[in-house]
Formats: sequence, C-alpha cells, structure tokens
Amino acid sequence: MKRLARYTEGMRSALRHRDLKLLFGGLVISASGSWAYNVALLAYVFDRTHSLGWVGAAGLGRFVPALLFSTYGGVVAERYERVRVMVSSDLLCLAFQAGLCVAAALTAPAWVAILLAALTSIANVVYNPAVAAMLPELAGEDDLVAANALNGTIDNLVVIAGPAIGAGLLALGSASLAFGVNAASFGVSAVLVARMRARSRPVDVTEGATAGVFKQMAVGVSAIFSSGPARVLVMFSVLASFVYGTDTVLLVGLSDAQLGTGPQGFGYLLAGLGVGGILMALVVDRLASSRRLALIITGGMAVYCLPTALLVAVHAPGVAFVLEVVRGAGTLVVDVLAITALQRAVSDEVIARVFGVFFALVLGAISLGTVVTPPIVNGPGLHTALYIMGFVPVAIGLLGFPALVRIDRDAASRLDELVPRIALVEQLGIFASANRAVLERLAAACTSVRVGAGDAVVTEGEEADALYVIVSGRVDVKSRGETGVEQHIRVMDPGSYFGEIGVLERIPRTATVTALEDVELYRIEGAAFLDALATAPAGTSLLSGARMRLARTHPSLRPQFEAVS
Repeated sequence: MKRLARYTEGMRSALRHRDLKLLFGGLVISASGSWAYNVALLAYVFDRTHSLGWVGAAGLGRFVPALLFSTYGGVVAERYERVRVMVSSDLLCLAFQAGLCVAAALTAPAWVAILLAALTSIANVVYNPAVAAMLPELAGEDDLVAANALNGTIDNLVVIAGPAIGAGLLALGSASLAFGVNAASFGVSAVLVARMRARSRPVDVTEGATAGVFKQMAVGVSAIFSSGPARVLVMFSVLASFVYGTDTVLLVGLSDAQLGTGPQGFGYLLAGLGVGGILMALVVDRLASSRRLALIITGGMAVYCLPTALLVAVHAPGVAFVLEVVRGAGTLVVDVLAITALQRAVSDEVIARVFGVFFALVLGAISLGTVVTPPIVNGPGLHTALYIMGFVPVAIGLLGFPALVRIDRDAASRLDELVPRIALVEQLGIFASANRAVLERLAAACTSVRVGAGDAVVTEGEEADALYVIVSGRVDVKSRGETGVEQHIRVMDPGSYFGEIGVLERIPRTATVTALEDVELYRIEGAAFLDALATAPAGTSLLSGARMRLARTHPSLRPQFEAVS
C-alpha cells in the first residue's frame, strides 16, 4: 500500500493545480460522450441503410476531417487565446451534436448524420493541440509527466467506458438520446474550461499574421523536422500509433481465427490495452524521474510490440487479454514520455502548431497501419503478420536510441541550469501563490547581465521593458521624480529586484539604478513578467513596495496595477 501511495503521489500533486482539474474534468466528460456517440452514430447509420458500406462512410466522415484539418487546428490554438479556443470548440460541437440529436429524432437520412459528424470533427481539431500546449503551463516541470499520464489515463478510461455508455443509451432509448447526451457533455466541458484562470498569450510567428494557410501550417512541420530531438520524439509516437493501427486489423483476425471469440472479441482485447494503460499511469511518473529516459522509451516500445509475436502461440482468450494489458502499459510509457519530452523540446511560440502536426501524423500513422496490414494477413498469413509487427517496430525504435540519449543529456543540462534561477526567483516573493510552472517560466526567461562598477543599469526616463533581479553585487537607486531634484532612494543588495514599476504601469523608468560594484543580474523581459502575473496573483510585497516607491518619486501618479484576487 505504501508503494501504491508513493506511485500515485505524482497524480495527486498534478491534480492540486486547480486549472488542471477543470481541464481534465471537461476532457473526461466530453470524451466519454464522444465515444458513446460514436457507437450510436454507427448504429444509426446501419439502422437507416442496412449497409456496412455506409457504416464505413460514417467512420471516414469522423476520421478524415480530423486528419485533414488537424495541422491547421494547431495554428488556431497558437494564434488565439487557448481557453477561448477550447470553449469555442466545445460550443460548436454542442451545436452540431444538438443538430444530430434533432436529425435522429426526425429519422433524417444517413448522409445528414455523417455530415454533422464531420462538422463536429472539424470543430474539435483545435482541442488536442490546445490541451498539449497548455499542459506545460498548467502543470509545471515537476508535474508535467503526471499530467500527461493522467491525460493518457483519460484516453484509456473512455475507450473502455464510452462504448459501454453508448450501448446503454441505445438500450434505454435511441440514437437521438445518445447524441443529446454527447451535446450536453460538450456544454459541461465548456463551463468547466471557461472557469480556468490561466490564459495563454496569442502568438503569430508568420509574417504578422499575413501569411497564407499553408505557410501557417508549415511552421509546425518545419519546427518538427528541423529539430533533431523533436523529429525523433515524434517518430516514436508515430511508430506506436502505426502499431495501434495494425492492432485494429490483427486483433480482429486473432479473435476470430485463433481465440474462438469471434470478431467481436476485438473489443475485449482493446479493453486489455486500456487496462494496461491505466495501471501503468500509476507508475510512469516514477519512471520519468530517471535520467535514462532513452532506455525507458525504447524499452516501452519493446514491451508494446514484442508480446504481439507471442500471440502466435496463444489460443486462450484470458492469456491474450493479459498480454494486451502488458502491451497497453508499454504504449502508455512511449506516448507519455515522448510527448512530455516533446513539450519540453519545442519553443512556447510554436508548441500548439507542433502538436497540430503531431496529431495529424498520428492519425495518418493509424490509417497507414490499417491499410498495410490486411494484405499481409491475406498473403503470408496471420502468424507472419504477428511476427512482423512484433519485431520490426522494435528494430526501427532501436535506430532512434542514440538520438534519445543525446536528448537525455541536453534535458539534464537545461534543468541543472534552471535550478539556481528557480530558487532565486522563488525567494523574491513577487507572487502570492506562484506555482512551479510560473517560477519555471520566469527562470527560463532570465538572461544573465553583467554591469561594471559606476555604470547605469537603467536610466530614469528611458523605456521600461524588463524586470531585473540582483544575483551578486550592490546597486544604488536615485531619482529626480516630479521635483526635478535628485534624491537618493536606497541601496539594493543581492536577492532584490527593480524595474517592476515601469513594466506594471507601462510608463518610463522612474529612477536611475547604478552599479556600486561589479554586479550580475537576471533580466526578465516585461512581456514574460506580465504573462506570469496573468497566471498567478501578485504578492503583497510587490504591490505595496512598488506603490510606496512610486508615491515617493511621482506622487501625482495613481497606480493602475492591482492584486488579482
């Protein structure tokens, strides 16, 4: 029990973040509704047409739009404030699902249902990139792995529970009821997400928002393929997604031809994958604390794939289920750790675009897996296909191992560099309740500046564009203020900060700060400082100190900044 408690501590720590709980609450509800609606959609289309071809068209109606528009979904999640993007997405999905509910109640033609399903998929493509981009901000460095594990756990839970909910709703009423429940789930999600306090800063890195659609999407593609670490990390997740695509064919064939459970036994094996992912979520945070993630990610790929080859000799459904549980644990390791490392490897300015491309590649890999597997099964046979999918992906994964080792080394070096900066920023007392994520962003925004004795760091009257933190040495503060007579304000020692008044009030510098001896400072850009204030409330010491100094030098100015309650 103690070991289990230790394993789950990371998840409890992640869920202490209020905004993270709201986000995941919305995800659980809307994703469960979406899986339930998927069952109802296929049932409705078959009931209206009695054609498996139309059923396949319904699946494509949901899947293809997501594949085509996912890359641009990342652009939208970068160019607009992400909480608003997610709420807008939920509300659009609510509208389309409400329309589907009405259409089903009126027994509309199948093509109407498929069209509304496609529109729902298009409206929803911005959501996953926005979530992936928000998680580092909401969870922080310490809890990021646990947050991604929780996100993966939600995926596994809804895969198991969602279809069961859909079947239950169909049994209780009709497809229209399931569509109505899904519409309501998006409404609940919108309410929860709208309550989040964190807000992102919209960014457009393409020609001042004048670039065309394809140039906008190309930014995410370029960010992935121009970065060795990003390229390798995406490769591992895409490879795991490809294997999942082959599973959708192989497990149906295995269940029907070898386990004696018929094609419907596929759902039983798929549930095994979900159970394995849920169990591994309890320990993946502990694995992530290792600095040998290259070995863990590569090992996770092996655990996911190698049991597929063992299925050749399995004829008992229970044994097959156990092997799928093992495989589910392996794929969660690959996905969570690779996604976490990718979130750390790419710039904040393009992270949503990168994940827009990432999810498009994942969908494409799943599609490819479903396409290439049937010819192998129909040609060399099921056992040959199981051997191929058991060993070949592992061999491909081993090719990326050296690159993962280099990523490990670079990540460890960056974290070691940030630790003293985080400690210094934390002791400033700038914020009333700054979480780890805020402190990390400020620490990462610090640039080291050295100023010689007698030189001015900032000059009264110049533009205020940054906050300064004294690392070593002392500085002298003087101001002419509104009287025009120079007065001495104070001497500042290491661990102090200055420059916040001009940044907060958006006014020129109110004082001149001169180095009394050689000093080292951390310079934090004003935009980064204000972004942090938008997430965490300002501390009393910051506000009261700034007001007192402003009243001394510029008594006629009324402070505009206020504490965030």
